[in-house]
Amino acid sequence: MVANHNHKDPQNSNHNKHSVLIVGNYCHDVLLQNGVVLAETLGGAASFISNVINALSISCHLVAKVGRDFEYETGHDPVVVPASRTTVFHAYFGSISDHDGHQDRVLKRVRACDPITPSDLPGDARFDYGMAVGVGGEILPETLEKMVEICDTVFVDIQSIIRVFDGVDGTVNLVPLKDSGFYHLLPRIGFLKASSEEALFMELEEVRKMCCVVVTHGKEGCELYLRDGEMMKISPFSANQVDPTGAGDSFLGGFVAGLVQGLAMPDAALLGNLFGSITVCQIGLPKFDSKVLQRVKDEVQRRQMQCVNCCERRDDDDLKFVKPAGHEQFHASLCAAKLISTCGIQDCRKDLPSSPALSGEQGFLSQYNGQPKLLHSPVYEEPIQTGHSKP
Repeated sequence: MVANHNHKDPQNSNHNKHSVLIVGNYCHDVLLQNGVVLAETLGGAASFISNVINALSISCHLVAKVGRDFEYETGHDPVVVPASRTTVFHAYFGSISDHDGHQDRVLKRVRACDPITPSDLPGDARFDYGMAVGVGGEILPETLEKMVEICDTVFVDIQSIIRVFDGVDGTVNLVPLKDSGFYHLLPRIGFLKASSEEALFMELEEVRKMCCVVVTHGKEGCELYLRDGEMMKISPFSANQVDPTGAGDSFLGGFVAGLVQGLAMPDAALLGNLFGSITVCQIGLPKFDSKVLQRVKDEVQRRQMQCVNCCERRDDDDLKFVKPAGHEQFHASLCAAKLISTCGIQDCRKDLPSSPALSGEQGFLSQYNGQPKLLHSPVYEEPIQTGHSKP
């Protein structure tokens, strides 16, 4: 059950009037395997989320900080901090894949830009949806508290509040949610999103009494835990994983986009699963096939018209979200839309040169035949490690 003050009735709102506030820094991501730099890409949860939101033609306001060395053009200009440098993450992938072809990843924060403070947020605006999606420790408790004040519903990615970083090499670790410094704010947010690994760092049954919880399970889809005790499993979409980076972020972008457009929560989660599955098929920030996007937009609009009664008012004036009739058919229609282009990367491959170095890699990039655009001034500044060195 979602309290009325935390979530608007999609049927009583014109989705063109909805607005989304995204808060989280852009990053430079460096992907490595066996001591070799495979790619340097735009990173940060905010970049993946805004990529989905923009693709679905939903307006949003983004607050992100970068340093003077930021190398990318983006759809939303970040705040440039002259005295700082852009956050950098190194992702080290192993050589050995599991039975599904997936590999372990060690993530290190090499450099961090300034945190986002309450004064960085729009002071004279209100938003229907707010998204706290930091990756490098840039979200402060007071910043999240300000977001709660100016947004009707706030989504928090748990990675933005439980990540800690080794003082020597920046390796990313997680702390229990109760020890994060954000626990007291949970009753005031609408949704907390976590991966299955991150969910181990919270007491799920206790947290779901304070806010709705979404747990993603990769190829197994996701689970929605509602405040009234209900749990719903949402079906996945098949994908040939190349790079898991940003999959959860794209899921969250699709999920919120679905709610903005009036979908019931289970249908919105399907949209999130779809964009997560497309993201893992590419390196770094995904490029979406235009034909796939148009088909998805058409299916979402059709589904919205079918589900006028997907939310029903209860006597206590709360909203109860149920899995509406036709949910499985909506899943099938999105599957068909995705099949228009193999993982949505055909347009991307047309514009990218082949890379002999990448095509020879096993496991992590064995299914990828293109190369993302690299930085003009590479951000990988450490000596390249050999295959015998430990990251």
